[in-house]
Amino acid sequence: MTPRRLRVLIQRLPPESATWTAIRNAMSDEELAAQSEKGEPEKGRWSQQEQLLAALVDATRRVEYVLICANTDKKAQRPRAPEPVPRPGSKAARPKPVMTDEQANHLFNLMNAPV
Repeated sequence: MTPRRLRVLIQRLPPESATWTAIRNAMSDEELAAQSEKGEPEKGRWSQQEQLLAALVDATRRVEYVLICANTDKKAQRPRAPEPVPRPGSKAARPKPVMTDEQANHLFNLMNAPV
């Protein structure tokens, strides 16, 4: 098998194949950002179906949020707007909180306190 034939075979694999996933996982954040700017979805970490599913989940969450806000008293506290499903190659909007050892010990003591 020639190198050209191997390259053509790899390029024709579906985006969610193990080979493409391994190639993408080896890419740096800068390379992933460059690929997303080029608009080459076949080199993205998710298949088109996964992207569409994430978009559907985001739209459903927004509709639910609007419905809750529309039916909440004006004086009541409204919920936070939903965050979109995290996409590959993008950072989370808010960092996830990390529990310190002190907080973990306090929680453990609360859970194991005699009633």
